[in-house]
Amino acid sequence: MMQYLVFRLYGPMASWGEAAVGGDRPSGLTPSRSAVLGLLGAALGIKRDDVSRLDALRAEVGIAVKAYSCGSLMRDYHTAQVPSQDRKRTFYSRKDELSVEKEKLNTVLSSRDYRSDGYWVVAVWLWQESEFTLDMLEAALKKPAFTPYLGRKACPLAVPVTPRLVAFELKEALDTSFPPILFSHEQDRRWLGLGNTVTYLWQGTADDLGEYEGVQSCQVWDEPISREPWQFSARQVHQLTLVEE
Repeated sequence: MMQYLVFRLYGPMASWGEAAVGGDRPSGLTPSRSAVLGLLGAALGIKRDDVSRLDALRAEVGIAVKAYSCGSLMRDYHTAQVPSQDRKRTFYSRKDELSVEKEKLNTVLSSRDYRSDGYWVVAVWLWQESEFTLDMLEAALKKPAFTPYLGRKACPLAVPVTPRLVAFELKEALDTSFPPILFSHEQDRRWLGLGNTVTYLWQGTADDLGEYEGVQSCQVWDEPISREPWQFSARQVHQLTLVEE
């Protein structure tokens, strides 16, 4: 038994980035590690260029997810204008970026995927003692320094994340109950189309969730290395799908 910080994520749209090829921007079914770390970093007020604190957060925080619903796929055919690459100039805002001469603007076409009406519970823990504590993360999620979002800035949270500290085994922590979004949990189930099947994903060892048959292990590329060249590395994730009564 150990201490976990658990919170929920729900919004009308979410986008959990995966490897992008060409103009396609796919979304995973569950919150990626990089997305959860980004949400925690935003809540703490860590700026994107504060590499040392971002690296510390990445090294010290473990993440597990319980997916009640991965939502339905929504695809956006997206067009955007971007200026030709200019290594001598830094753009500080979208307005600044579009202020260049029209002949230097290029139109980019892309397809962007979102998950609509997904509902997830996230548990985080600390691998080691550091400048961060679970109490600090809980306070930050209750009163974030920067606006948190679900993968993209266009995907705001629709309900409070309601963070809470619990001292349980990992599965019990992920099974923590949260207040209903509507007036009752039964209304939530009908509205979100929730079934009895849930999926757990966690890092660590395959038996951290308990002794279950059917645990699958795989590698996913969502461990952030560097934001400048936008690099990620692989990590091992364990997955189990159960039917709840």
